[in-house]
Amino acid sequence: MTIKSIPGAARNTRQRAEVVGLLDELDEFRSAQGLHAQLRDQQAAVGLTTVYRTLQALVDAGEVDTVRLPSGEQLYRRCSRTHHHHLVCRECGRTVEVVGPAVEKWTSRIAAQHGFTEVSHTLEIVGICDGCSSE
Repeated sequence: MTIKSIPGAARNTRQRAEVVGLLDELDEFRSAQGLHAQLRDQQAAVGLTTVYRTLQALVDAGEVDTVRLPSGEQLYRRCSRTHHHHLVCRECGRTVEVVGPAVEKWTSRIAAQHGFTEVSHTLEIVGICDGCSSE
């Protein structure tokens, strides 16, 4: 197995590579505990602390997006490298990436009005998805 480099990580170990490899396989957001359970099911010897530390290094490096559910649970996923926002279902956690040009224009305008530069932002729109609404 080739160990993938994790920017900002103190060491790139086999365990960290297992976490990155799993994230690369998944399309949906997952909790650290969910990732850890799946790694355990795959017989990967990776501790929960390593999962949390690896996720934080990937978040810090901009390699992983996070969303926080209304319950407070933090979820993680490898996302596209382009700037985007998320629709998040508060019932099941389903997440959809969306691009919002109007939000980008509004953010730039408000920042300029107040003399801010080098502005960044995140936007999560929380609601109930169609699958949960129909139940």
